[in-house]
Amino acid sequence: MVPLPARRALLAAALGPAGCRRVPRHRAPAAAAARPSSGAGGEAEEPGGATAMLRHLLLKLRATGPVTVAEYMREALTNPGQGYYTRRGGIGESGDFVTSPEISQVFGELIGIWYISEWIATGKPEAFQLVELGPGRGTLTDDILRVFNQLASLLSKCDVSIHLVEVSPKLSEIQALMLTGGKVQSDPEDKSAYMKGVSKTGIPIFWYRDIQDVPPGYSFYLAHEFFDALPIHKFQRTEKGWREVLVDIDPEVPDQLRFVLSPSSTPATENFIQPEEMRDHVEVCPEAGVIIQRLAGRIEKDGGAALVADYGHDGTKTDTFRGFRNHKLHDVLRAPGTADLTADVDFSYLRKMTQGRAATLGPIKQREFLKNMGIDLRLQVLLQNSCDGATHEQLLHSYDMLMNPKKMGDSFNFFALLPHHRLVHPDKKHKPESKSPLPPVAGFGELLLK
Repeated sequence: MVPLPARRALLAAALGPAGCRRVPRHRAPAAAAARPSSGAGGEAEEPGGATAMLRHLLLKLRATGPVTVAEYMREALTNPGQGYYTRRGGIGESGDFVTSPEISQVFGELIGIWYISEWIATGKPEAFQLVELGPGRGTLTDDILRVFNQLASLLSKCDVSIHLVEVSPKLSEIQALMLTGGKVQSDPEDKSAYMKGVSKTGIPIFWYRDIQDVPPGYSFYLAHEFFDALPIHKFQRTEKGWREVLVDIDPEVPDQLRFVLSPSSTPATENFIQPEEMRDHVEVCPEAGVIIQRLAGRIEKDGGAALVADYGHDGTKTDTFRGFRNHKLHDVLRAPGTADLTADVDFSYLRKMTQGRAATLGPIKQREFLKNMGIDLRLQVLLQNSCDGATHEQLLHSYDMLMNPKKMGDSFNFFALLPHHRLVHPDKKHKPESKSPLPPVAGFGELLLK
């Protein structure tokens, strides 16, 4: 992180003129953005599309018997024909949930500043890739690109490219429209990417289905509300030991689903439950562990950093699996394929799965991270220059949504992966006085204003 006077100048330059460039995007209800952590709730009629997904699952369960919660989530969310993300992916006011970038442009602007701050702190490398996992509608990348454009003179000698990892054909179309105006090339010569284009500000953008397809190199990774949608295994402690929670057909209502316990331990029970585990109910996301391992390995080899923002806890919560539809809690087993399914991220598990290949910071609450990044300064400038009363009110509303502990302020956490040398000089142990102090990492330490 650059010194405070320079950082304030960086903020001012990056965020551009203080006038009303754009009205905050949404006045979303708290439930829409905060996705409260609890059991299943509000129900709705099954549209026609739900019966196809449910019929598919019923046939599968009759043929194979109960499936893991992870397999159920994978089918319900990413089945090529009827999966939630592949078919609808309802982000925004007209969808099933609203994310922080959809609430306020300031959120994405401050994350853009975070990456620029890290780029400066590590000596301004001549090139970097911004890699976003699960970019939603592309709103967050769009806000970050605007920051990069405002800092075009600072980045003039840096080769910047955008790499989006997206499995949903529908969402990739929405992203392409937002970021490039729809001017994209499918099946480009570079076969690792399935689509490419150029942003409205002239930065190349590539789309991939898997993070392994993203080229190696100095990269900044971004995962905002990505890990919470990855499939989880659920486990319950019983008198006979750990048992896995499975999904099966309800024998009393043959066209409905229910949770059951495995009669004996499963391979997942043997592999994913830690001997020191004290909780009676545990959720584990192996896919998240694999992805974190890949990120840590890439950062160790090529440099860069990863920023994770998500619902989560530090190894303390138990049952967090829930569904969302039309901005309300939804029974996770009802009408599969028509609702978003999510579970809180276990950051202690992510930290453990780095296997020491990268340093970690956090998790810290969203309100702390944004305050440390200077959100209050930015709000003051926007309020002073707001065009009218409605804009003024919306700025305050969106700030409250992001920062209020009862809304998103405490629900969301920020977590970072960095190379070890970013936090500790390699030769510091032998020559403590040999180098100047390392710049602190933006967002994870208090922003002191004189």
